[in-house]
Amino acid sequence: MKREGYISWDEYFMGVAKLAAMRSKDPNTQVGSCIVSQDNNIMSMGYNGFPKGCSDEEFPWEREGDELDTKYPYVTHSELNAILNYRGGSLVGSKIYVSLFPCNECAKAIIQAGIKTVVYDSDKYSDTPATKASKKMFDAAGVRYYQYQPSGRSIKITI
Repeated sequence: MKREGYISWDEYFMGVAKLAAMRSKDPNTQVGSCIVSQDNNIMSMGYNGFPKGCSDEEFPWEREGDELDTKYPYVTHSELNAILNYRGGSLVGSKIYVSLFPCNECAKAIIQAGIKTVVYDSDKYSDTPATKASKKMFDAAGVRYYQYQPSGRSIKITI
């Protein structure tokens, strides 16, 4: 008889996305993504941060001030990092788990990559034009999206 109480696929992959987010050096917002094949194999992961070669110590993490003195023109979002980190060929038909609903720029990349499903945790920016644009594009392109339903289960990992 098989063991009971094991975690669901959604719990597993959202857990991986949240674990990836813990790699982010951003002092305010840590976002992680996990791209999964149709047969539930992890294809790629990503988190928000500066591009390779751009020092976490030298580039700004500020959110306010002159635009070039803030993080916004430099940070690569977790979804785009996960797409760019994939080295196996096509992402067509895959699913992405992300801890924060994708912005409009990441939505474009998700659509263009052929990802067909977005499972997100937080939608704290749902009233912003960027998120509204994402949903409009996902709807037009036939990308399904739904919010992760937390089980309330706590998973502790000791490393």
